[in-house]
Amino acid sequence: MQKTEISQNLEKVKATFPNPDCLLVAVSKTKPNTAIQQAYDAGIRDFGENKVQEITDKAAQLPKDIKWHMIGHLQRNKVKFIVPFIHLIHSVDSLRLLKQINKEAEKVGKTISCLLQVYIANEETKFGWDKEELNSFLLGEEINTMNNIQIVGLMGMATNTTDEAVIRGEFKTLKDLFDNLKKLPLPKNVEMKEISMGMSSDYLLAQQEGSTMVRIGSAIFGSRNYN
Repeated sequence: MQKTEISQNLEKVKATFPNPDCLLVAVSKTKPNTAIQQAYDAGIRDFGENKVQEITDKAAQLPKDIKWHMIGHLQRNKVKFIVPFIHLIHSVDSLRLLKQINKEAEKVGKTISCLLQVYIANEETKFGWDKEELNSFLLGEEINTMNNIQIVGLMGMATNTTDEAVIRGEFKTLKDLFDNLKKLPLPKNVEMKEISMGMSSDYLLAQQEGSTMVRIGSAIFGSRNYN
């Protein structure tokens, strides 16, 4: 079978991975179903989207064994639309959002896997928990009342810069926090096993600093079309 440009891109990207066990989440936002199908045919099963409407439309039309990852900022009033099929929500950036996910998951009798998004970048446009509120929440009582969520790790986005020292330092900050949390007596619905950091521009640095999951879009699908 002739290789498509997308399958060739996937091979090139994977060949550069410092950690072959790191999960590649193909970021398919703004991309048509035909492009996603090509990546699927090349063996990819994990796809990331950042808009609820787009992810629900695609999930209804594409193969049912795709694992959909919500990686964009998620509004609480839209949680109910993705809860029935979502594999992992990377972008849980507040306690209010986590409560809403738990509430909607309870309605449909599911347990939803979540990553807590930590604020590590030097940019006001990024979202997330800070170290202090994360520690107090994970060691507090409220987490024990959330029976329909499973926190499986942390997610972070580095500053949008070409300064590798800044990016590496921010990834190291997240990894250090992750390692420290692993040592704590965490509740039964919290397990620090995944750390989602790294995109097309910085996934090599992210893997070198301990990422278990990278979110790669343009290096696979080409530049995005926002029209």
